[in-house]
Amino acid sequence: MKRFFILFVYIFTFLGITIAAESKFVVVIDAGHGGKDGGAVRGIYKEKDINLGVAKTLGELIEANFNDVKVVYTRKTDVFVDLDKRTQIANKAKANLFISIHTNSTAAKMTSASGADTYILGLARSAENLEVAKRENSVILLEDNYTSKYEGFDPNSTESYIIFEFISNKYMEQSLQFADYVQKDFRGIAKRTDRGVRQAGFLVLRKTSMPSVLIELGFINNQAEAKYLSSRLGQRAMATAIYSGFKKYKREFDKKQGRYVAAPDKNEEIDDIAVDEAIIKDKAVIQDTYAVEKVDTPVAKEPARVKNMVEVPKKREQSPKKIGEIPKKEPETSAKTEKAATKNINNQTEYRVQFLVSPKKLSDNSKEFKGLSPVSFYRDGSSYKYTYGSTADYNEIIRIQHQVRAKFKDAFVVKFKNGERVK
Repeated sequence: MKRFFILFVYIFTFLGITIAAESKFVVVIDAGHGGKDGGAVRGIYKEKDINLGVAKTLGELIEANFNDVKVVYTRKTDVFVDLDKRTQIANKAKANLFISIHTNSTAAKMTSASGADTYILGLARSAENLEVAKRENSVILLEDNYTSKYEGFDPNSTESYIIFEFISNKYMEQSLQFADYVQKDFRGIAKRTDRGVRQAGFLVLRKTSMPSVLIELGFINNQAEAKYLSSRLGQRAMATAIYSGFKKYKREFDKKQGRYVAAPDKNEEIDDIAVDEAIIKDKAVIQDTYAVEKVDTPVAKEPARVKNMVEVPKKREQSPKKIGEIPKKEPETSAKTEKAATKNINNQTEYRVQFLVSPKKLSDNSKEFKGLSPVSFYRDGSSYKYTYGSTADYNEIIRIQHQVRAKFKDAFVVKFKNGERVK
């Protein structure tokens, strides 16, 4: 009997440890490039070294502050890892979040461009974003059998990137939320130029089964920025900014899981660096380095985060600051006439958020809209389908969808071409 009791205790303990391990939030940190692939290289500065330094520091910060998080690295040393292998590591680990860390560059030997940006998966809608994707994806040319592995994908061919137009990214909203947190903290904590959240077709994000982002820390062919990112101080500052964004994202994740979440401290952005006292002590150094880069960098004068969103139209409404808050300015479409819904569309793609279907036409101030105004509608058979928002920027419409879902949980994005619904 005693033996059975001991055996039962062992089994119970083992199952308890296993269940606890499986219940942990898993984050996969991917240091881009490595080994024979140096990434972008300018003089003594190598992208692969910067990426690894920030990735390891980020992992250490998370491990030191979260007992319920498991950190998995795609590499912890200077080794070459195939792009598809990085994705496989994340999927095998059943990760809850995938963070790929890179350093930006332009074709020129030197540049005055500076600042950090975070990418989510999608079709690049600007030449600049496409070039970044081409550069990062070109690493597959160093792999064996890359043609068959990536189904004939040519990283240098613009035509190859059309596949990202048809990829359904069901984790886009969560990816966008995390990216938004990170960009805010690059600006607030690391004092870097905020280049915004962007979208492009990265192979390393294509087959991940979780929210995923690719971060470009800064420009290696900007001498001041390269020096900063290669320093211990710079790497710890950038890692701390990403960690702070992670902490906010994890808190929201826990809330959705129904777990208790302590109220955030008012000074959490500084408290998060408690294990990183060097950054607080050397904050002036960070600001001095940043000031050097700002001298001839026009992008540094741009408004912060939301306005820097990728492919921002020259004229666009301000994004609301809170979920459920209605912007003061909206597209000039309304439910008054069907023509009004498309009067600003001229041979271009337009996105809206559909939130309501009615068998009859509703008045402009109908209580069925729950305060959303102005709204548009289109006819589909005998139904009137009501939409909110109008933009050519897919990232922007995802943000609007997030706000609308506070009122209509099943709201979804619809696409129009020349004023006609594209199904």
